[in-house]
Amino acid sequence: MKKILIAEDNDSNYILMSYILKKYFEYERAKNGQEAVEKAKANQFDAILMDIKMPIMDGLEATKAIREFNSEVPIVALTANAFDSDRQAAMEAGCNDFLAKPVSSDVCLATLEKIFGKLG
Repeated sequence: MKKILIAEDNDSNYILMSYILKKYFEYERAKNGQEAVEKAKANQFDAILMDIKMPIMDGLEATKAIREFNSEVPIVALTANAFDSDRQAAMEAGCNDFLAKPVSSDVCLATLEKIFGKLG
């Protein structure tokens, strides 16, 4: 089973993401960008769902830091700010895709299918 890192500081958003993912993936949580970078260094994840607005280190900084040692892992930005400028900033930081919050199950799983192919 593929393993996903969910970098999300908000408990209710994390619970939603874990509910969406639980049927198809193993997952682990990072509560801030710094923790996401540390976990990405220490573990092998098949993808990372990266909240952009987090304490200590935001998701854009964390993505840039992860890209310094791992250019392969797919990183999907998660943000409530769904403006084109936010999407552009996420892509420039090294994200592979972008999901606007609130994340729907269908859209999230369709995005992950683009990365992994058919789920289940």
